[in-house]
Amino acid sequence: MMHVNAVSPIEWAMEMLDQAKTADDVQTALRCSARAAVQAQGVTIVQLEDGQCHYLYEDAMSPLWAGQRFPAATCVSGWAMQHDQTVAIPDIRTDERIPQAAYRPTFVRSLLMVPIRVKGSPVGAIGAYWAEPHQATAGEVDVLERLATAAGRALTGLSVDRPGLGSGLADGALAG
Repeated sequence: MMHVNAVSPIEWAMEMLDQAKTADDVQTALRCSARAAVQAQGVTIVQLEDGQCHYLYEDAMSPLWAGQRFPAATCVSGWAMQHDQTVAIPDIRTDERIPQAAYRPTFVRSLLMVPIRVKGSPVGAIGAYWAEPHQATAGEVDVLERLATAAGRALTGLSVDRPGLGSGLADGALAG
């Protein structure tokens, strides 16, 4: 009889983030684990660049915003980074932080957005999205916050090991 050691998405991601040698390793660990870890229909990895939220990567049931940029002052990922706070929105249609025009063509009805910090400052975010109204549970918030903390730690290590990266995400480290 064969025994399989099952590893949860969060355990796998934490191990990958601890072993990350490049920014690409960090984004891959996040992109490949966050969605399953919180059972969302989509996730995005967002980088703060010169007052803009750059949606770098996504894993979603249909396209979201990969490659697009939005002013940080007008989107919820920017709000999470500017306020250095996790934000859970159970129904995006009723929250003024949501740019309705950007969300209307998507499947998204609810979200959880967690800032990624490098050296104590928010420089990016992980967003999780659900197709139905959904109040993020304490467990989902905890998992995404743990991933964001581990990603920030990994990026801090990269910026120390590779001085040209400065503060990590803020200088494009996650973009690979």
